[in-house]
Amino acid sequence: MSFMKKRSWAIASVLLCTALGGALLAGCSGSDDKSGSSGKTTITVTYRDDGAGEKGSLYRWLTEIAADYPNKEVEIKPAPIQASEGDYFAKIALALKSKDTAPDIVTEDTFILNSDASAGYLEPLDERLKEWEDWTNGSFIEAMKKGVTASDGKVYGVPYNTDSRGLWYNKQIFKQVGLPEEWTPKNWEEVLDAARTVKEKAPDIVPIWMNMGKATGEATSMQTYEMLLYGAGERLYDDASGKWIIQSQGILDALGFVETVNKEKLGPPLSKVLNGQAGNTASREYLPQGKLAISLDGSWITGNFLDSGASPWPEYKDVLGFAPMPTSQGQAPGSITLAGGWALSIPSNAKHKDEAWEFIKYALNKENSQRLVTASGNITVRADVAKDPGYTKMPFNEIATEYLQNAEFRPAQDKYPEVSTQIQTMVESVATGTSPADAAHKYAQDVTRIVGENGVIQK
Repeated sequence: MSFMKKRSWAIASVLLCTALGGALLAGCSGSDDKSGSSGKTTITVTYRDDGAGEKGSLYRWLTEIAADYPNKEVEIKPAPIQASEGDYFAKIALALKSKDTAPDIVTEDTFILNSDASAGYLEPLDERLKEWEDWTNGSFIEAMKKGVTASDGKVYGVPYNTDSRGLWYNKQIFKQVGLPEEWTPKNWEEVLDAARTVKEKAPDIVPIWMNMGKATGEATSMQTYEMLLYGAGERLYDDASGKWIIQSQGILDALGFVETVNKEKLGPPLSKVLNGQAGNTASREYLPQGKLAISLDGSWITGNFLDSGASPWPEYKDVLGFAPMPTSQGQAPGSITLAGGWALSIPSNAKHKDEAWEFIKYALNKENSQRLVTASGNITVRADVAKDPGYTKMPFNEIATEYLQNAEFRPAQDKYPEVSTQIQTMVESVATGTSPADAAHKYAQDVTRIVGENGVIQK
């Protein structure tokens, strides 16, 4: 290789590492088996830091179990990426492409796992899982294994949580404005009417908050649009034909709900809701400070309110209610939730795959899995943890798990992440004044461009 080529390659490597941020610079060192002066093998674990830093439940859990890890020849190093949800997935995809930047373990949202596996970024774990008793003896809930199984039938991660979604509401605010403290709306109109009542009788309080921007990434796609779309009786992908649905009344109904919230000014200012930190603002500031009446969000947000959380709020279990999100007209099954979750995966370009796998088994055993879901407020994927009194006594765990009975899942298709990006654009355009019809038309064009004319269907 010529000097100029070597120099160009070196510059490109530096730029790549810089683009990924300091959290991944350790992976750009080019080290082989040992890291640092101690001679220990360093296992890097990359995950998204949503701004909580060392107060984050995942960081605290990793450092705690790393300190207890029996193999003292291995050092566990958290390597967080502080980024919005959408930016995290983009940075991870970039990191996984190279042996110089790939971590040893990466947290994968189950919606992106199939795409990363199809791209060759992740190591299949089937042979390793066959030898792990916890995986084969029923300790993991069987249905949760589906989320880490890619379209090729192979398993590319070990799940560590799942979740459900619904309507968090402040009972004190509801009582103040004359709404029932035990609230179970039967349809979308009852949700909107409750928000209208709050606006009228408590104008200084935000009536309802939903993620609506591109900056909040998958939270906009899943927690807002898909909750509405599936509640309208429609789906993103038609399993029978194997095609993406790009035109239907359900799409217009879902966007119509978003339009109503914004036209009637039932939500927060757009400067707040279109910000990448919108979800944190709602759950860590507006809810605990009594500034928000209703929030369409996930079961995990209570992790913020624990003593060790990002926004401690001891009274949350008495102040908050968690109502099921109703279907549009109250049609069967009456309510809807989208279920997702995260997994620990081993990148194809990881340097220490065997050591990474041994740590994953330790990290996600019964005891450590329970420590994580208890600290984070998530729902467990382990059947044995679900029966443990320490888990069942956690506020809202039982009801959040109950909502999974009507759970829907995102399509296990490798094009989903690209389609999801178009969903976010569509929702934000309606939030900023575009009509549902025009936004849906643009969405149809964009999805057709992504999957091809033979990959779409109209209803």
